Amino acid sequence: MKNLRIYILSAALLSLVACSKSFLDTEDVTSATEQNFYKTPDDAWKALVGVYDGLQRIWSGGFAFPVASVVMSDEAFGGGGNADGFGLQMIDEFDKLRSPSDQNMFGDTWALYYKAIYRANMLLLHMDGVDWKGNDDLRKTYEAETKFIRAYCYFDMVRLFGNVPLITKPTTDNVPQTSVDSVYKLIADDLKFAAANLPAISYGGQDAATRGRVTKWAAESLIGRVFLYYTGAYNKADLVGEVSKAQVLAYLEDVINNGGFGLVEKFANLWPAASLNNYVGEDNKETVFAIKYTYTSNWNGNVDGNNWLVMYGIRIQSIYPYGMGWGGATVNPKLWDAYAPGDSRRSASIISIKDEGLDFQNIKDQREYTGYCIKKYTPMADAAGRSLAEKMGGVSFMISQYQDYVSIRYADVLLMAAELGAAGAQNYFDDVRKRALGASFVQLPVTQANIMNERKLEFAGEGIRYWDLLRQGINVAATAIAGSVTVQNGGVNTTKAILASKVTETKGLVQIPYAQITLSNNVLKQNAGW
Repeated sequence: MKNLRIYILSAALLSLVACSKSFLDTEDVTSATEQNFYKTPDDAWKALVGVYDGLQRIWSGGFAFPVASVVMSDEAFGGGGNADGFGLQMIDEFDKLRSPSDQNMFGDTWALYYKAIYRANMLLLHMDGVDWKGNDDLRKTYEAETKFIRAYCYFDMVRLFGNVPLITKPTTDNVPQTSVDSVYKLIADDLKFAAANLPAISYGGQDAATRGRVTKWAAESLIGRVFLYYTGAYNKADLVGEVSKAQVLAYLEDVINNGGFGLVEKFANLWPAASLNNYVGEDNKETVFAIKYTYTSNWNGNVDGNNWLVMYGIRIQSIYPYGMGWGGATVNPKLWDAYAPGDSRRSASIISIKDEGLDFQNIKDQREYTGYCIKKYTPMADAAGRSLAEKMGGVSFMISQYQDYVSIRYADVLLMAAELGAAGAQNYFDDVRKRALGASFVQLPVTQANIMNERKLEFAGEGIRYWDLLRQGINVAATAIAGSVTVQNGGVNTTKAILASKVTETKGLVQIPYAQITLSNNVLKQNAGW
């Protein structure tokens, strides 16, 4: 972990980014030092904004978590350009021999997560040095927000990499990897503190100056997600940190009964590219927590934009209303086929080139073309083919995408509560399905198999499916992901094969960047299969 030294002082104190559509507008404090900072509540506020900014930046480089989650699942293939390297295929197929030279696919990802964690640790370390002027509630709120973000980052890290260094205080030491239980203990403790001390503000309760901040409901919902993943993937009864199933269900029921959330009436209206003029907008009543972006990124270090969205765009071509991108994560046809004909989520989640009558002209430049692309998160263009991000003032479609990543939706809360055996489980399950199916709705019983299938259909392309597979067991995941299908590489029919043995060999984990292993003087150990 010696590479931590490159951001020891600068990253901890800076707010750095201005995000015009949320509370992230703040002055730069680059002249501050650790000695003269962290004295007043205003100092703490600026540092907290820096923590949020760290969260916003975690996917500004490397292989972004939402994209990796989709590519590794049974939802999509690597895709990309037909003349590109095979890094995406290496990740998609869990096979390092597909691209042996790509030893640092997650290099920037690793570093950016630890930068965000470092910022959180610095603020937590200096909480006692701030003169809170007797406002203990303010301190607890700032501490709770910071701990939520630290937990969020570690939850991503431990799922991706397995055993990771657990760093809770700023350090330049080579910290060895620790057990997953130790990481989950910190996650659980941080989230319990956040749930107990964050404001119980409803989805519409935040004004423009504070929109995007973590609430009690986000913490309680994330505890549900962490519990289900940990207990499933590691075959445990409770979440380490003494969090039982009954406690988690109480958290989720609190969100349902008191959070003020609801399902947006039409599923398509949740997504800009699926609804156009009927899009309900960001921070709608279904958004429990989102990572916020805007178009003001530039080439000089401002990274407000959603840099990973362009991966999903149609390969080097704008076809109204879809903007151009890199053609990554081409959708597996079996996902399209999994939807019932009357399910509104199919056309809202997936772009079907054929069914939408689109003129795709760059098939010779596209690898693993299937005729399907992700719609929920895709760049957009106007009728003339101009990127909406650039039209709004962004410097480039590559770095100025502005769509928020909705990390937790209310539909997820309902389905998690149903899965955990809530008294209202059937109603929760039915509510999600009724919206999707409309007049074709037929009630199904609440079973584990039915819930998992519903989650596959409801959250397609949102970076959730892969983790739902893994928490059912590595063999279940491997069986779902493995298979053989015909795709087109450069317009030529090609067999795409993923072996179940490769998924199980890696245990579903990704490659720890070899550069980090070298920097640690081999203190860090590589995951099996990589």
